[in-house]
Amino acid sequence: MYSYPLPRLPAMLAALLLAGATSAAFAAVKGKKSAGLERYGVAVYSDLCLQKDSGEIGGQRVTLHRFAEADSVIYEFTAGALSWPIVANDVNLDVATGAFDFTIAGADSEERTIVGKFSKDGQTLTLEGDYCGGNVRMPMKLSRVRDFGRPLKNCTPCPPMPEAPAEAVPAEESALAPAA
Repeated sequence: MYSYPLPRLPAMLAALLLAGATSAAFAAVKGKKSAGLERYGVAVYSDLCLQKDSGEIGGQRVTLHRFAEADSVIYEFTAGALSWPIVANDVNLDVATGAFDFTIAGADSEERTIVGKFSKDGQTLTLEGDYCGGNVRMPMKLSRVRDFGRPLKNCTPCPPMPEAPAEAVPAEESALAPAA
């Protein structure tokens, strides 16, 4: 019937190849990890370090477990030695802002709420608290752990706290004081 050959097969193969390449490109973009916190999985944040003079471990570690139903936290800290892991209660995480808090009950059964914030890329957790003897300018920055076999770094000593200014004696009292 037809006197000329139809190029259908090469055209169909080219279209199929183009469709496959396009879907592979979309899959690569879709499979790319987000810059922040992943919705599911486990992330460990730590500032554990080695005290240079005593050889003891210092710092703390927060392990965040992200499940479909809820998030959970295991908290560890040091007080001469690494504590037993404490499973936190009332874990709250706002992914949009990075705000994070959880409640723990210590050995003395006193509840304490720990508050922090994740960086936008999810690589750092900054906890509020009394790090370095109450120096609020020294927040606790915990980095995300990727290499669990790496040796601990040496701890950075706290900077010296500025001394409180001596109280000045009011002028009235100095005038009434007997001269020596």
